Amino acid sequence: MKKNCKRFILSLCVYSLLLFAQSILADDIRTVGQDPESIKSAFSKPGYSPYAGRNYPTQVLWGDTHLHTSLSLDARAFGVTIGPEGAYRLARGEEITTSHGERLKLSRPLDWLVIADHSDAMGAMSKIIEGDPNLLRDQTIKDWHERIAKGGESALMATMDVIQTFTEGNTPDVIMEDAFAKSIWSRYLETAEKYNEPGRFTAMIGYEWTSTPGGDNLHRNVLYRGDADEAQLMLPFTAADSMNPEDLWSWMEAYEKKTGGQILALAHNGNLSNGLMFPEINPASGKPLTLAYAETRIRWEPLYEVTQIKGDGEAHPYLSPNDEFAGYEIWDKGNLGPVVKKKGMLQYEYGREALKNGLKLEQKLGVNPYKFGMVGSTDSHTALATAEEENFFGKHSGKEPKPERWSALVAEMGDVRYFGWEQVSSGYAAVWATENTREAIWDAMKRKEVYGTTGPRMTVWFFGGWDFNAKDAQARTPGLIGYSKGVSMGGDLNKVSEKKSPSFLVAALKDPYSGNLDRIQIVKGWLDKQGQTGEKVYDVVWSDADRRQPGPDRKLPMVGNTVDVAEATWTNTIGAPELITVWQDPDFDPSVRAFYYARVIEIPTPRWTAYDAKRYGVTMSGEVPMITQERAYTSPIWYTP
Repeated sequence: MKKNCKRFILSLCVYSLLLFAQSILADDIRTVGQDPESIKSAFSKPGYSPYAGRNYPTQVLWGDTHLHTSLSLDARAFGVTIGPEGAYRLARGEEITTSHGERLKLSRPLDWLVIADHSDAMGAMSKIIEGDPNLLRDQTIKDWHERIAKGGESALMATMDVIQTFTEGNTPDVIMEDAFAKSIWSRYLETAEKYNEPGRFTAMIGYEWTSTPGGDNLHRNVLYRGDADEAQLMLPFTAADSMNPEDLWSWMEAYEKKTGGQILALAHNGNLSNGLMFPEINPASGKPLTLAYAETRIRWEPLYEVTQIKGDGEAHPYLSPNDEFAGYEIWDKGNLGPVVKKKGMLQYEYGREALKNGLKLEQKLGVNPYKFGMVGSTDSHTALATAEEENFFGKHSGKEPKPERWSALVAEMGDVRYFGWEQVSSGYAAVWATENTREAIWDAMKRKEVYGTTGPRMTVWFFGGWDFNAKDAQARTPGLIGYSKGVSMGGDLNKVSEKKSPSFLVAALKDPYSGNLDRIQIVKGWLDKQGQTGEKVYDVVWSDADRRQPGPDRKLPMVGNTVDVAEATWTNTIGAPELITVWQDPDFDPSVRAFYYARVIEIPTPRWTAYDAKRYGVTMSGEVPMITQERAYTSPIWYTP
């Protein structure tokens, strides 16, 4: 008992110190940020910082760009009964009851949330189940309602009929009527306004456009900068309108012209697109991408959701065989239909490869269509924005915590099958913002000053410039130094001198609730003079440096492992609570296009499956991973000669 008390008190002390350190860093930045003259002095070098003469971001705000509620046809069909109101309440820090009766509360509130329900047939399944009189005019819908009301096998078969009918594009006309869509959209917007509290919690407006031609995932989430009055002026775009992303972009342009507002889109799960997410050949025309395509795509899609429940999309071992951390929690068996994956598809599906191919397209076309920032989000269909391993509530309501969820199927598409244990407890989006408002968060996304994590809320800074030095890593003000001497994640480095190599200030502070930090890496991609892309992962700073150094192969030894799988615990006796360094590219060629992004790796900690095994006393098969190394991915910084 005394030992446990001491450990508990020590944990509280460490947690308090970390929170204190975070507040000190934030206060250091904010003090300068409130003094315009200090900013002008600090940002005196023209061309170095976009924040000269004005406040720069002082805080990381945590959220989820991709949460589904009972308004989504598939989520409601799988049994979720929680609507947008419940989702907002949980995200804000309240305790709610899940669809299957569990009491749930997040360890910490989120700062913002996008409820991104599918625009196709939004709200239809709930209204069918309720028996909406307007919908029951249609005999097919009336039959569905009556069969669902009977329960049991009848309800299951009716639900499957609904999903199949909508998937095949045979949606009943009454659901396609504008009046029905407007009623659902208006109610959604009213709820968003109700829970939007600038400065405390932001309910960002958005939806998911769900294009899936032939089972190939081309989904995009559309996020609004403005309020409900503006969003009310046009109904969301649907896959029934078109499955071509270029038509979505045209709709977005029409929206901005009509309303005077601003919107952006971000794609996700390229790993399920079977080679169509980041193409070099336009799938719609069968011809090489054009300048117009590149300009239009990057205008509307400044971000990519690189990690979520249906697999991490940063890198694949087949594409990055020299990266021992590639292939984290991947889903790479096929698309969302019965089409099995071929290796040749992979290069057009993963974020790092897309960033590399973007350099090649930029040289050819003059514009990089894949110059995106990176975030994480959940894509949960439970209305529950849970991404922590010990508090993971699954992909859909049927996969809420229970003893057998690890072995049950979570998805089956022809020969492609994914089991419950393959769900990924990921992720969250972090934005460096000036304040907690729709406008400030959206602006941070637009300028790509964002990063994604697989769940932990680690604080990460990443700056590139030409004058960072070792002393900059000894200061306690990475924000002030970074913004005054360089550009932040999502920015561009312009050529300054043939004799200089760019330097990068990178820092990370652990999540007080999660594992210590193992290392920070900088991932570089480039396009050489022969038109070939390349990549290299550099370990730039790491923990426990007194006992581990790179070997003859230049690989850093693993940090170790303190996880007790049987008890689903670990100790932070390895790793570091914070890491910071200045790194200069030793292989820089001023004539070569390149990008750089930071990847922060935690020490090993228990995976959600280990928590389930302990909680329910179940034994899982040997193929089920029980340990994870959580991580963060920053948006890149690009160098263009």
